[in-house]
Amino acid sequence: MTMSDRHTAPPTDPGDPGDQAAPHDPWAAPGAEAPQARTGPARTGPARTAAAAIATAAGLALIGGAAFGVWSDHHARQRPVTPAAAYRTAGSLWRETPIDTLFPPTLDGRGAGPGGSDRTWTRVALAPDAECATALPATWQAPLAPTGCTRVLRATYTDATRSALISVGMVFTTADGPAMTALKGRLPVPSGYGFADGQRGAWTVSVLPEAPVVLYSVSAFADGRPVASPRPAADAVKKDDTSAVARAGLGYEAKGVADRIERALRALAAPPTPTAKPEPSR
Repeated sequence: MTMSDRHTAPPTDPGDPGDQAAPHDPWAAPGAEAPQARTGPARTGPARTAAAAIATAAGLALIGGAAFGVWSDHHARQRPVTPAAAYRTAGSLWRETPIDTLFPPTLDGRGAGPGGSDRTWTRVALAPDAECATALPATWQAPLAPTGCTRVLRATYTDATRSALISVGMVFTTADGPAMTALKGRLPVPSGYGFADGQRGAWTVSVLPEAPVVLYSVSAFADGRPVASPRPAADAVKKDDTSAVARAGLGYEAKGVADRIERALRALAAPPTPTAKPEPSR
């Protein structure tokens, strides 16, 4: 046999020799048993070891980050909210709360009428949120100037007999508690939404203690009749008030709607109650 008759093995992958079969020996005697391939464990090179270490570290980092995020969210929920922080946050309720929550389509006035009679009010008009300068009367501009008045929300309701209109509004500011408290007793009769100032019958204004908000309500006759002098609702519900406004119950209408809207708004503005920790089982 000449050198040109010798079988040439195909090129092999220069990988780990532990993963390769034993090469064929063309000079072995016929019938001789081929040598067995090495079956020991594959060797791990430095590059492969480094890659595995990096992957493990990255996985641990992701798991740790996720766990920290869950802990942080839980810790934030458990952290008590201070009254001052809740007060400031309540100033943005006008843009974060659904309008049907602030001004429900219907209001239950159980026991809110004269002699404890029941009332039901239905929302008939809803104004777009507006700037203070355009939504409030001129007589309110000066007292509100130091408060940083931001937005006014308004809606109008009617009673079950549709004989009265009751307009209710929320004035949001950026003022602190003392500045808002200074407004008490300084705001005159407000304007209604859906009727003229000359038709205003009874009115009420309150400054919320839990939020930088002024809430007001003003009622009117639904038939549009004029009223010479609007009455404070607190006076119009007195038994000795014999004015047309009082006899028509417009004081009860203004007060009843304002009370229910204010009650719901104060509940939204109040700081959340911390969740009590469960006692460990014994």
